[in-house]
Amino acid sequence: MSKHERLLIVDFGSQVTQLIARRLRELNVYCEIHPFNTVDDAFLDRFAPRAVILSGGPASVTAQGSPRAPQKLFEMGVPVLGICYGQQVMMEQLGGRVESGHHREFGRAFVTPTAAHEGDRIFTGLFATGREEVWMSHGDRVTALAPGFEVYGTSPGAPLAMVGDPARQFYAVQFHPEVHHTPNGRILLENFIRLAGFTGDWTMGAYRAEAVEKIRAQVGNGKVICGLSGGVDSSVAAMLIHEAIGEQLTCVFVDHGLLRQGEADEVVSMFRDHYNIPLIHADESELFLGALDGVSDPEIKRKTIGRLFIEVFERHAKSVGDAKFLAQGTLYPDVIESVSFSGGPSVTIKSHHNVGGLPEKMGLKLVEPLRELFKDEVRALGRELGLPAHFIGRHPFPGPGLAIRCPGAISHDKLEILRKADAIFIDQIRRHGLYDDIWQAFVALLPVRSVGVMGDGRTYEYACALRAVTSVDGMTADYYPFTHEFLGETATRIVGEVQGINRVTYDITSKPPGTIEWE
Repeated sequence: MSKHERLLIVDFGSQVTQLIARRLRELNVYCEIHPFNTVDDAFLDRFAPRAVILSGGPASVTAQGSPRAPQKLFEMGVPVLGICYGQQVMMEQLGGRVESGHHREFGRAFVTPTAAHEGDRIFTGLFATGREEVWMSHGDRVTALAPGFEVYGTSPGAPLAMVGDPARQFYAVQFHPEVHHTPNGRILLENFIRLAGFTGDWTMGAYRAEAVEKIRAQVGNGKVICGLSGGVDSSVAAMLIHEAIGEQLTCVFVDHGLLRQGEADEVVSMFRDHYNIPLIHADESELFLGALDGVSDPEIKRKTIGRLFIEVFERHAKSVGDAKFLAQGTLYPDVIESVSFSGGPSVTIKSHHNVGGLPEKMGLKLVEPLRELFKDEVRALGRELGLPAHFIGRHPFPGPGLAIRCPGAISHDKLEILRKADAIFIDQIRRHGLYDDIWQAFVALLPVRSVGVMGDGRTYEYACALRAVTSVDGMTADYYPFTHEFLGETATRIVGEVQGINRVTYDITSKPPGTIEWE
């Protein structure tokens, strides 16, 4: 466990629990999310949290067998904050009452303060305008306070929207302060951690030093191989491990021929030439493209690429000789999303190929130095390690690469057309100073041809779709509102500079109902 001051987030299954942790990490507080059914008395003794937050969740406190927190949690003498379902659990377990069938609130609401809140540090900086805009999502509500609690704020659908017991430093809110729809939610969370006495000792500088120490202790004199994809996560992991053990690390960069323009050369140059990290450049593009020839089903594409990647990686990894460890860029969201809070499939958002590692037949132990970090923390660690800013800030890129941005059958010619169009689109975005405002941007080459006129001749070439979205975490997304002038200028460049495309469209589908990628 971390040496830092620790805050425990007990997860009752809310889809936005991760946001609580991200907000706290931004405030330099180390926290971990643990499903309610894994938090027992022994766990609490081991973890020794300085404070606890109880998350929201989809269940009803009034339902038989609904989730509860261990009673010991309320007897440890540490501050506790309950959010939505967490508020209801607190009230139910501490002697209050929760009822169903009352007025439901979903979406924006306004909370007004009561006289009781004045002077309590938990609400410092709030209610400057006489009320707070918040985001509600509840059907049940608290109808009777537990002994010792007072009402701090009310909303039309939740008369007990904000409550507190300052003597025990227990606080609870019916709304969600972690979402950006609650504009001053960060202030509430910041007040809570200050009240709990956190000094903000979670920094990337400190994490870097601790991680290096841990890697050295785990690896000893053993050799480590790292699967380098060229993305931010695996690159930061490789840099950190190399700092810890130097020449004991060898990176294997599997080039499947589905990368963006110039990307393979950039990765090889940066790691082998600039940082002097041992690197095997496995150029297996012919193997991958041969296996994908004529394949149009997106799931078969993904499975083919995944299978070949493992085979190629294993083959090249064996050439290192006597490697004992496999390094991966597993992140904390990968770990969280791969564990169902109730053990049921309905709660697991997705499984991740890099949690649990490559097949056990490789006989390697895992080194995962980033598994405690969120994506934005990985970027901060990359900056700490000296990776170039333009590399650290790159948009996410899928493992299957351009294969899923080329719907339908793949060919060498189509990939070259796609690379050129994509490079122009990204260049346009950078020229206009928009790159950092966009979560992800790319071109998809569509499996249709259209008639066009260029000069005095008729053309029959491919159509492409531009895709650019804004997002916080990739779970939901909206299209970026380019100006018509930008789109027109970009379309003119693509059609004029890329032989093989004569029509450009812009995808304005949000997620949901669409996905960010096309396949």
